[in-house]
Amino acid sequence: MYELENVLRPYAWGSTTAIAKLLGRPASGGAEAELWVGAHPDSPSVALSYAASGSGSGGAHAAGADDDGRRPLDELIAEDPEHHLGGESIAEFGPRLPFLLKVLAADRPLSLQVHPTLDQAREGFAREEAAGVDHSAAGRNYKDDNHKPEMIVALTDFEALCGFRPAVESRGVFLHLAACFDLAGLELPPLVPQLLDDLAQPDEQAALRAAFERLIAGGEDVAGATAAVVAALVSGAPTASYQAELSTVVELNNEYPGDPGVLISLLLNRISLAPGEAVYLPAGNVHSYLRGLGIEVMASSDNVLRGGLTPKFVDVPELLKTVAFEAVGVPMLGTETTMLGQELFRPPFREFQLQRVELEPGGEPVPLAQSGAAVIIVVAGAVLLDSPKGELRLGRGASAFLPAAEAPVNVHAVSGATEAALAFAVTTALKA
Repeated sequence: MYELENVLRPYAWGSTTAIAKLLGRPASGGAEAELWVGAHPDSPSVALSYAASGSGSGGAHAAGADDDGRRPLDELIAEDPEHHLGGESIAEFGPRLPFLLKVLAADRPLSLQVHPTLDQAREGFAREEAAGVDHSAAGRNYKDDNHKPEMIVALTDFEALCGFRPAVESRGVFLHLAACFDLAGLELPPLVPQLLDDLAQPDEQAALRAAFERLIAGGEDVAGATAAVVAALVSGAPTASYQAELSTVVELNNEYPGDPGVLISLLLNRISLAPGEAVYLPAGNVHSYLRGLGIEVMASSDNVLRGGLTPKFVDVPELLKTVAFEAVGVPMLGTETTMLGQELFRPPFREFQLQRVELEPGGEPVPLAQSGAAVIIVVAGAVLLDSPKGELRLGRGASAFLPAAEAPVNVHAVSGATEAALAFAVTTALKA
């Protein structure tokens, strides 16, 4: 077992305090958006040697650290993939850690985005490699050749946009908006009746695509209509229904005035997660995290096609090839409890499952539901990891990599602890 030091990503939308508070360390003073725990080559965790592992103080490091006894996790795995990953994982996912865990803290909305399928990622990555597009180029779409199905478990109240709502429901939102203009005696922007016509098409996929394409095209019509809608809402136009959706329009426009994503939000499910609730996001699902703190898990990829709410590059033709134009219910994900007392989040993806481990002082140990390699992060209290090859104590904020060859691992409450411990562990999905 190897204790890890992890990389903080300082995206502008990140909280300045949430991750530091969760992990029990001083804030850096800047935005702390994501803590990456894994072996993705863009920001691999650093594995400490057994001799360097100790009390588990946690922390983060600058990418590229190469002190004695420390190895980037992707390099450590590459030295002996069979030992670290296990043969079954290598056969299915290749010689790389198939998942990535992040602690995500959003104070502002993330970009409206979608992730490609595995075939789309492989084709797009190969195409951009053949064209010689630099990996750091602003116009690069595919950072790697992997897909990025993901899930997030809320640690605080968590707000998000997630997938298309049925076209008839979206049409109801825009009809309500039109009625608000009428009651306030305001002139309705021509774009709204056009969207109502789009959403009235009998074929739902065609209806959603038509409305989305009209908005994502942007331009003066979309920017002007967005400004008129926001002006009507802030001027007190009556909005008895769809409070969350319409207040989100105003909030998004404050961040990105006139952006196509502002009105696209009305095509999407607006969701609120309580702490402990989770959603999963397959390829093609248009989404945006708005605010909150959570544990995010995904296939090990950084492939994102953006659709708005961002100053970054938006490749509309590539985006339209990637979006799944189908209405979905909110893909909530409950937990399963095994006969061994393991509390598992199991989305319909083979690359990962997440285990929540809560231990009261003096409580019985819980075995990790480990298949192949695993990573674990402690967000409250302290735990002791016990395997046939050794043990490792991890305090609040600390994390570890658990090679496949060191399973099985049990998680114990630390002797003499006075507070409950809470940890999250990720491994590949156990086959039913």
